[in-house]
Amino acid sequence: MERVVRAMLTAFAFFLLIPPWGFFFYAYAIRIVQEYERGVIFRLGRLVGARGPGLFFILPIVERMVKVDLRTVTMDVPTQEAITRDNVTVKVNAVVYFHVLNPEDAVVQVVDHVRATSQIAQTTLRSVLGQSDLDELLSAREQINQRLQQIIDEQTEPWGVKVTVVEVKDAELPQSMQRAMARQAEAERERRAKVINAEGEFQAAEKLADAGRIMAATARAVWVVESDGGSFKRCGNK
Repeated sequence: MERVVRAMLTAFAFFLLIPPWGFFFYAYAIRIVQEYERGVIFRLGRLVGARGPGLFFILPIVERMVKVDLRTVTMDVPTQEAITRDNVTVKVNAVVYFHVLNPEDAVVQVVDHVRATSQIAQTTLRSVLGQSDLDELLSAREQINQRLQQIIDEQTEPWGVKVTVVEVKDAELPQSMQRAMARQAEAERERRAKVINAEGEFQAAEKLADAGRIMAATARAVWVVESDGGSFKRCGNK
């Protein structure tokens, strides 16, 4: 029975396109899809497939089209507050670059693929920060970006969405932590200055010791020469 009804409605849709009354339905039937878009067609509620780009027709009343943009979307991830693995509270924001790889899944599998990707990015960012140390967040950010990209891409793959790049933009630390890191950096600079000063004094002492050894050896040589000369003179007087 369902097949009969579908066939009758499809035949009626074709009948509506017959002139002269068909001209009234051409405005609905004619569809133009841009190069960066695809039109996902539903016929009586069932998925037919994606069409485009270019000009094509859809059957009035029977078919419906949903446009999907295939261009890369740049989405800012709002600032997320998380606690790192070493119990430091940080506020981090990021940016995500993604595009629709399969327009059919982007329409059928999820209501709003942009909003869904944004929510997945926020939760994944908090999760990855909780598994990372503060030093890793500050010094090994490229590794964190790769982990974020892989995790988010795995989550959005069933929706026909491909996540290409995820970048952590800024990490805001508490004021107390900033002051502690400043004191640590100052202490490290003082330690290096003392080490450099000690190395300079050590090298100067080595040079002085070398000079002393050279002067002592020269004094002994002069004494031997003078001693030999005195003996020679005494031998000559005899």
